[in-house]
Amino acid sequence: MILFGGTCLSQNASAQAPTPRPVLDSKEIHIDNTVTLRYYAPNAKEVRVSTQMVSRPPAMTKEANGVWTVTVGPVKPDMYPYNFIVDGVQVADPLNTSIFPNEGFQNSIIEVTGEKPLVHTVQNVPHGTTSYRYYNSAELGTRPVLVYTPPGYEKESAKKYPVLYLLHGTTDTEETWTKVGRANIILDNLIAQGKAEPMIIVMPYGRAYPKISKSSGSLRNWDNLQEFKKDFMNNLMPFVEQNYRTKADKDHRAIAGFSGGGGETLYLGLNNTNLFSWVCGFAPGMLREEFARNNEVAFSNIEQLNQRLKLFWIGVGKEDSLQPVISEYMKVLDEKKINYESLLSEGGHTWMNCKLYLTTIAQKLFK
Repeated sequence: MILFGGTCLSQNASAQAPTPRPVLDSKEIHIDNTVTLRYYAPNAKEVRVSTQMVSRPPAMTKEANGVWTVTVGPVKPDMYPYNFIVDGVQVADPLNTSIFPNEGFQNSIIEVTGEKPLVHTVQNVPHGTTSYRYYNSAELGTRPVLVYTPPGYEKESAKKYPVLYLLHGTTDTEETWTKVGRANIILDNLIAQGKAEPMIIVMPYGRAYPKISKSSGSLRNWDNLQEFKKDFMNNLMPFVEQNYRTKADKDHRAIAGFSGGGGETLYLGLNNTNLFSWVCGFAPGMLREEFARNNEVAFSNIEQLNQRLKLFWIGVGKEDSLQPVISEYMKVLDEKKINYESLLSEGGHTWMNCKLYLTTIAQKLFK
């Protein structure tokens, strides 16, 4: 019996133990600004990385411990989205808690800081407050909105502030402008440097859901524009002006937005110059056949439009897929002698450009 028991123990001891999951750093930033990305998938046949850090990421290679790895760069200091594609399935980095808020894809965020702080880098300056708030719509229910109040807002209880309404892209959410666009940090830094006026920033959710389906296409979809406009005018703006110390007149209201939210911005801002004096589109979503319809009020009285607007601004990247149609739109503006400013930046339809555009216009607003 002792021999039998000894034989059993010997067999158990010789059985192959499962390989322990390795401890790894999934996003290692090196001193030369190269970045190594890692993903554990021992049974995967192929793992690729999708990232805007470089134009063409090299293939990931599988190590003996089941970790797939790739090094890219050197990378220009900025914040970048990335994800892994595991046997054709897109997944965020499970070891990275910085997630890109988006309803259409799974991305993580990496920040390459470099040697000098950037305008969106957290610095030792007075910081404003970003609050998660909710307001009610009879048609759409409870609606989320993020509100940034500048440094000193709580202490200077009698002071009133101008307001920037800042709209996100089509599949983004109300959190994208802070977690990816760093709007709050950019304003903290610009205000501290004396380059921007202290302002309130209102960042609402841009789709009129549940009345408008999340699968209905761009935020500049006509049906969404109509429903979002009603919510914006009848619910959001009254909520903001009742709960915050705003300068509630057109010269102290600005509206800006990216992509589909840029289309919303131009539709709301240009056609309601009695409410907004500052209208800024960041690679605004648009179609040629919608130029006349979406600008009907604005185009009907050019003299009034030019007189009322203190700033009409459009930014787009040279490699942005929307650049050709936006260029055609600006030709229409030129033909109609509508006053506007524009910026043709490097790069494409990215949140890296969004930070650049916000930094640019924030130094122009309310001056």
